[in-house]
Amino acid sequence: MNRIHKKLQEDKKILSIYFSAGYPNLEDTVPIIQTLQESGVDMLEIGLPFSDPLADGPTIQASSTQALKNGMTTKKLFQQLKDIRKTVHIPLIIMGYFNPILQYGVEAFCEKCAEIGIDGLIIPDLPVDVYHEQYQTIFEKHNLINVFLITPQTSEARIKFIDSVSSGFIYMVSSASVTGAKSTFGDAQNDYFERIANMQLNAPQIVGFGISNAETFKIATTHAKGAIIGSAFIKTLQEKGLDGIDTFVKSIR
Repeated sequence: MNRIHKKLQEDKKILSIYFSAGYPNLEDTVPIIQTLQESGVDMLEIGLPFSDPLADGPTIQASSTQALKNGMTTKKLFQQLKDIRKTVHIPLIIMGYFNPILQYGVEAFCEKCAEIGIDGLIIPDLPVDVYHEQYQTIFEKHNLINVFLITPQTSEARIKFIDSVSSGFIYMVSSASVTGAKSTFGDAQNDYFERIANMQLNAPQIVGFGISNAETFKIATTHAKGAIIGSAFIKTLQEKGLDGIDTFVKSIR
């Protein structure tokens, strides 16, 4: 069974952390993963840096740019992760844009992910229709879960189609804006969380964008299975380095 499926079956709210591979320093990727696991994080999203990250806010964009300057590439990330399963057992997801994956070769990329123990992918600019028609069989062949995003503007019909294609969880974007930490959520977001919960989808939802502290984590997970923190964690890395990881994680729940 895929590690994501196992994690989703646990009777707990999932805390997932996103960070950009190769940031703050090129060789920090594996130590960050190991430290996050030791700190009690349930699942990780490893960002594959890209030069034009359209969905990302300024904090993640800056970390991605620095990682590229540091020398991070798809090939380098795979080299860093080749022995990751000797020390890490939690689900690992690579989050990145489709262009680098296409350049590497979709089949070759998926094969490499399976080889090193990656459990899933999040590709914001790969439409669910294109995935379903052209790439789903490749992903399934390598036991990779592809995670799709929905927003407050996604139509009910589209959400139901995404639900029918999803084999893991749905990434529920909290707002129509780019990524970025917020101190709390407003009525519009709370109504959206409740509306999606009432749809009773087959795939559980994990909320991302705007989760930054214990309050936003609690609100986001009232109706959803879990929440993802990215920008707030990257700011911690920026300000405190790896020494600040454990304190940050423990402040969330």
